[in-house]
Amino acid sequence: MAKESKNDRRLARHKRVRKNLSGTPEKPRLCVYRSLKNISVQIIDDVNGNTLVAASSLDNDIKAQAAYGGNKEVAKLVGESVAKKALAKGIEVVAFDRGGYLYHGRIKELADGARAAGLKF
Repeated sequence: MAKESKNDRRLARHKRVRKNLSGTPEKPRLCVYRSLKNISVQIIDDVNGNTLVAASSLDNDIKAQAAYGGNKEVAKLVGESVAKKALAKGIEVVAFDRGGYLYHGRIKELADGARAAGLKF
């Protein structure tokens, strides 16, 4: 029997969380995706199926500040960036969807950066 991969376990956690977590127009979902070299985040209204705001370590303003996108400092910058964009659109409160990733390292730094910039979870 083959060993279950880390990504399969992450996807199982993600399904378990998403059963009870959905974004509404009043409280959209902040969804995180983490790869080895980059991190990206979207604020999604699941009722209408719209992405309201997005930010990534591949954005030009963040790339100018840091060359490598796979560390905690860049994750914090991405969190601050998405929070500023969300506040500009009038979004103050979101539901945090960590995507099955453990709340540790880059995911925690992204959340801390978004909270520091004024976004509420």
